[in-house]
Amino acid sequence: MLLKLPFLLHALFPKSTPPRQQQQQQLCDNVLLKHCQTMEDFVREVVRLFEAPLRPSALLAMSNQLLVQFRKRLQDCSTCMLPSYNYTLPIGNEKGTYLALDVGGSTLRVALVELCGRTSVGEPMCIKRMESWRIDGSIKALKGDAFFDWMAARIEEMLGQSKHVYEGNAPLPIGLAWSFPVEQTSIQSGTLLEMGKGFHAAHGVLGRDLGELVMEACRRRDLNVRMDAIVNDSSAALLSRAYLDASTRFALILGTGCNAAIHIPVTTLGPGKFGIRPSSWHEKATHVLVNTELSMFGKGIFPRTRWDELLNEKHLLPDFQPFEQLISGRYLGEIVRLILVEAIQTAGLFGGEVPEGFLEPYSLDTYTIGVIEADDTPTYTYGIHALLSHYSLTTTPTPTDLNHIRRIISLVSHRAAAYLAAAIHALWCLHLSAEHLTPPTAPRVSISCSGSVVEKYPGFQATTQSWLDALTEASGASARAVALEPAVDSTILGAAVAAGCLP
Repeated sequence: MLLKLPFLLHALFPKSTPPRQQQQQQLCDNVLLKHCQTMEDFVREVVRLFEAPLRPSALLAMSNQLLVQFRKRLQDCSTCMLPSYNYTLPIGNEKGTYLALDVGGSTLRVALVELCGRTSVGEPMCIKRMESWRIDGSIKALKGDAFFDWMAARIEEMLGQSKHVYEGNAPLPIGLAWSFPVEQTSIQSGTLLEMGKGFHAAHGVLGRDLGELVMEACRRRDLNVRMDAIVNDSSAALLSRAYLDASTRFALILGTGCNAAIHIPVTTLGPGKFGIRPSSWHEKATHVLVNTELSMFGKGIFPRTRWDELLNEKHLLPDFQPFEQLISGRYLGEIVRLILVEAIQTAGLFGGEVPEGFLEPYSLDTYTIGVIEADDTPTYTYGIHALLSHYSLTTTPTPTDLNHIRRIISLVSHRAAAYLAAAIHALWCLHLSAEHLTPPTAPRVSISCSGSVVEKYPGFQATTQSWLDALTEASGASARAVALEPAVDSTILGAAVAAGCLP
């Protein structure tokens, strides 16, 4: 009887399994029970769900619905369609040296920018020196003054290496590009709103003046600087391109997040949108740069799959930025991951083996899926390497596995490009109606494009332009009525332009 005691103890008190291993084992058990379709069947279903909404007529209908949302929120909304204090576009002869700050979803950039003029012999504008710092989870977790103190320390670090440029007694003028909602109260001040993208910086300082928060942190380090202009990142992108190209009327940011800016008549917005502004501003302003906060639009308009619904359900702020969840760099990889998890469970992808770490939300980034989608080698060498550099598998993924994965990734990225084209088309229609133009007679306009997805994701800009051409031509416009124009470093350059072209 004594010989059986260890067995009985093990049966009554089994060795505990860590929660993550339990989750992994449960998924493996499910795989054995649920393999009820082939990968070919599974991919056919994904194709059907993702391609069904991508008909020009359906996208035009989405654009029309989005235009209705735009017009409603232009009249009365405190979180989007936010008018800046910039009512003029640069004329191209602004000159000077400026400290430009760009606070993005994943990076802080600090630069000294020189504006030389559109007609200068050399470059119209150039970055004399720039430093970048990654904003990782630990930085995003900083609350209130701690985040702005971190910013000021980085400014001091960059200026400490640039004393040959930063000299004299006059404060160095700052142009700040802020990639989050802000309700502007002057050209150099604005009320800090909720930030999103995992940031906690607004904690404890929500509703305070953004310009003063930055300046207080700089004063604590005795930095001889002066806040001259605050603009949203999309507005900065528009200003930088407009400094070079007078036809620019829109800007698009598509990287970790998404946003757009538009230059439209002030009469397009409800009077309450402007808050309390001096009469001198209203006397001069015929147009205004508007930060659309495009990420917040589209709920109930853009068709979503069950994987989009799952992403939204598990999001920290469900429905806060519905459009961004469908098209931005933060989410494209996650949508693909959720689809592939189901493919493993139900169709035997990777032979039913869940790669170690694959159940971790957001572990599959957009850079990696871009590498896989761009891999056209016969055996998908680069795609397999990209997967194995992130996840551990007991067997190497087969070319057949990679072929299925590339097809799924292509569907996700192609839908994002088509949905983006529909949103741009809606902004173009808003521009036409506000300026009393018709598609056949409207002059060509440029969109300043910036951000890792639109700039670097394989084929994304070309696919978006193709869809946009189809939609504008279906509306009666000439070919390439709206042109997506790359604007490298546009946010940091535009921050300087904002400070250089003060009204």
